[in-house]
Amino acid sequence: MKITAVTCVKNEGPFLLEWIAFNRLIGVTDFLFYSNDCTDATDRLLDLLQDRGIVRHLPNPAEGRNYQMEALKAAAHEDIVVDADWVWIADVDEFLNIHAGDHTIPALIEACGNPQAISLSFQFFANDGIEDFEDKPVIQQFTRSHNPDLWGGESAAEVKTLIRSDFPLQYYGAHRPFFRKKLPPKKRPSWTDGSGRDVQHRFKVAANPRRIRKFPARGARDLATLNHYALRSLDSYLVKNDRGDVNREHRNFDDSYWRDRNDPAWQDLSIQRYLPDLERELATLKSDPEIGALHDEAVALHRAKRDELLQMSEYQAMRDQLRAASTLPPAEEKLLQRLGLTA
Repeated sequence: MKITAVTCVKNEGPFLLEWIAFNRLIGVTDFLFYSNDCTDATDRLLDLLQDRGIVRHLPNPAEGRNYQMEALKAAAHEDIVVDADWVWIADVDEFLNIHAGDHTIPALIEACGNPQAISLSFQFFANDGIEDFEDKPVIQQFTRSHNPDLWGGESAAEVKTLIRSDFPLQYYGAHRPFFRKKLPPKKRPSWTDGSGRDVQHRFKVAANPRRIRKFPARGARDLATLNHYALRSLDSYLVKNDRGDVNREHRNFDDSYWRDRNDPAWQDLSIQRYLPDLERELATLKSDPEIGALHDEAVALHRAKRDELLQMSEYQAMRDQLRAASTLPPAEEKLLQRLGLTA
């Protein structure tokens, strides 16, 4: 089965090898990376991995600031995507934790009944007081999250989607594909959640603007969960704030973004089933002296950027604000205040 992962990156150098190694373990066979404006060796590491035949690396074609959507539009015409049996569009802080069968994407597809799309629900993993960046697997370091069925005061969670080659595609979205609104009902795709259940009709046809990319999480992740490590360490979060994201330059990740994702109420260690194989795969990648050296350079540049930022008063203030921030998501805290349940 040919499974192509598509992603956009900017200054993700220290995290690339883990994400590639992990996805190879779960069955991804091909990788298409788009990068832009990298200063931490991300682009040079991807070029080297391309030379080794491990990934395909292209400059992001975006002319404006909508980096991800313009890249996905271009990706739809690349042979590595066109020729794939399945396409997986995800970010390098997202790890597909498969509970079915042998914990691979083919096992998930079989368990879901081989539909034309499978949308997997996010579970946001908290920073949980980890300040220092460490060069070791993210999936090992961060183990606490919100209650998987509730996030930020809502029962609905965002998704990312595996897409089969015969999906009647109009265009790829970052979270889910879209088909033509006038497509006859009989030609609409078969589409399940992470428990193998049909997705809700209004989600499938994108009828509700507030829930185009999410649906209720309860009962939706029996076969797989999408672990999202949006915060990582406090060090890395400061660097992320400086970088911006793939859709908007200089986007401010204020403390509401942090607090929405830093709820440590729940511990989930299930993804650590992959750790022994992940560490072996990482060691194999790093055994190439040039790959290992570029990874180490990316790590050093990540730390150097943190040190540079912490010379600035605004980043010192941001660090202090995040250290002091409540671990209750803002919406949950407001609800408790209305109910008179907070001190």
